[in-house]
Amino acid sequence: MQKNKEPWFMEGAGTGSIDTKDLGTVQDEMYSEALAYKKCKVYESSFQDRNLKSMASDHAEHHKQHFDTLQDYLQSRQ
Repeated sequence: MQKNKEPWFMEGAGTGSIDTKDLGTVQDEMYSEALAYKKCKVYESSFQDRNLKSMASDHAEHHKQHFDTLQDYLQSRQ
């Protein structure tokens, strides 16, 4: 994937406002990403093995990036 390319869900979407159904979907996805992030952070703190800690931390960062992308999407629609 190229840098500076819009995420798949933003391609060709224009700059208009988002409808209620789509807003609900994005909010649900944000909730899921936030929950996954929190779970990964809990696992990270509970693991003793460095490899497992690192894996949980990497996954937490992955979910945070997804959340941030969705948040940026919503902010671009305001």
